[in-house]
Amino acid sequence: MPAAENTVGATYRVLARKYRPTTFDQLSGQDAMVRTLTNAFASGRIAQAFMLTGVRGVGKTTTARIIARALNCVGPDGKGGPTAMPCGQCDNCVAIAEDRHVDVIELDAASRAGGVNEVRELVDGVRYRPVSARYKVYIIDEVHMMTGPAFNALLKTLEEPPAHVKFVFATTEIRKVPVTVLSRCQRFDLRRLDVDALIKLYTDVAKAESVEVVPAALALIARAADGSARDGLSLLDQAIARAEGAITEADVRDMLGLADRTQLFDLYDLLMGGDAKGALGLMASLYAAGADPAVVVQDLLELTHWLTRIKLVPPAAEAPGVPEAERVRGGAMAGKLTLPHLARVWQMLLKGLGEVQTAPLPLQAAEMVMIRLTHAADLPTPADLVRQLQDGGGSPAERPRTSVAAERSPPTTTAIGVAPAAPARTDPSDRPRAFAAGGAVAAAQAEPAAQAPNPETFAAIVTLLGERREAILQAHLKNNVHLVRFEPGRLEFRPDEHAPRNLANRLGALLSEWTGRRWVVAISSEPGEPTLSEQDVAAGRRERAEVTAHPLVQAVMATFPGAAIEAIRELSTAIEPTTDGEPEA
Repeated sequence: MPAAENTVGATYRVLARKYRPTTFDQLSGQDAMVRTLTNAFASGRIAQAFMLTGVRGVGKTTTARIIARALNCVGPDGKGGPTAMPCGQCDNCVAIAEDRHVDVIELDAASRAGGVNEVRELVDGVRYRPVSARYKVYIIDEVHMMTGPAFNALLKTLEEPPAHVKFVFATTEIRKVPVTVLSRCQRFDLRRLDVDALIKLYTDVAKAESVEVVPAALALIARAADGSARDGLSLLDQAIARAEGAITEADVRDMLGLADRTQLFDLYDLLMGGDAKGALGLMASLYAAGADPAVVVQDLLELTHWLTRIKLVPPAAEAPGVPEAERVRGGAMAGKLTLPHLARVWQMLLKGLGEVQTAPLPLQAAEMVMIRLTHAADLPTPADLVRQLQDGGGSPAERPRTSVAAERSPPTTTAIGVAPAAPARTDPSDRPRAFAAGGAVAAAQAEPAAQAPNPETFAAIVTLLGERREAILQAHLKNNVHLVRFEPGRLEFRPDEHAPRNLANRLGALLSEWTGRRWVVAISSEPGEPTLSEQDVAAGRRERAEVTAHPLVQAVMATFPGAAIEAIRELSTAIEPTTDGEPEA
């Protein structure tokens, strides 16, 4: 546990500052970095620049200050050199701990030092030797907030700094730091602290503060900290100020807006049992007690993950520190639920969490998520669907309405001048309902394989799109596509700038679905043929030119000056037979 800093004569300090580590061995959960730095100081192989990265609250800035103290510590006698165990007593150690050392310059790139002008001032100051310390140390927090020109202004100095200068950078967004900067620094990735390490840290702090906290309450705080020691200490500080006497699990749950763990298992049981009324009633009780709907959904997600984990790795339920409720009730639940069911619940809760977090009324959104879960509780699993397929797809009463309507509809008759009805297209959104009802076979047979189209030309594809009511896609193929090559099963074309980017993928998917064979639709850079619309216009011009050149038309135009050709129609030469078989005169 980090030792408390000297607070004599000072006002109250929050726990996150009071118990900030002052030496490397006080850092929790960063053993790899501590070992590397300790060896570097012992051997004298100290880097010219350090890059510290990790999530918020894991100790990046704290580590930077410890490095500054280690570089400048002179020991109690004033004769020591750089050491991994700063004494904390010399003038340099005390001044750095109190953030008042003139040679340790700490900057925040989010507020200043992020622009090129600030970096130029920094570079100008690098040339001057430290006033009283061994090294002049520049600590730049949130370094990823620096601009591109600012990084470029720092590169040369960072690569060849004076012997008396060290740089320490800290960032939570390492990917935003240019590679040219990273390559000039010794990088350390500070780990997110696990729950056990956080519980130990908070237990030591509670003892030092003479505060009684039950272990279950510390576990809740450690879980809510999400790997950040500082966040957990802030929560512990809040819990101490909130509680009167010992801090209980109920106190922390009320503070965090969490649902009681036992009630959470009850809610999960109701959801998995399909009891919508009971689940909504329990959710209303939790909400009235102060539980946050989004946190409840997050807890359900966490419980789903826990059940899946102990189903795959049963010994995980017997690990030390697992609460009795999760050990007993979790094991019983995991035995009843299947992995496909848990995976489906996980996906539904994950989608529902986003809805609850963005909904104007979170409680109503959470209730709708739970209603969906109760209705999905009795859906068949994929294995059951396979068995239904093997058994013939279930009874006719279980088939989807679309299939039953298709079976009862009379045969279609085609009259002269009336186009045949387009084959019914199955809506992809209806497929889950068809499978859920056990009518997969009937849904698949809505369009028999014998009637599958097989376009032999590009024009036939365009016609097929019209028959299948894909008017927008048909218009793009007519007006915005230049055919390059065509053969059954393969199509190459050059789209113009007005064609959608996903035209080839969508067309290929539809043709493969409709024809029952694989179609390859590719984009080509060759010029290709004119578009079908351009070909139609050219054909119309040729036809009009032929008609205009006809002697009869020219005679009519000469007889009636000012006449114009409005339309061109084909004249039928067929002679209708009479009832007696003789041709009609």
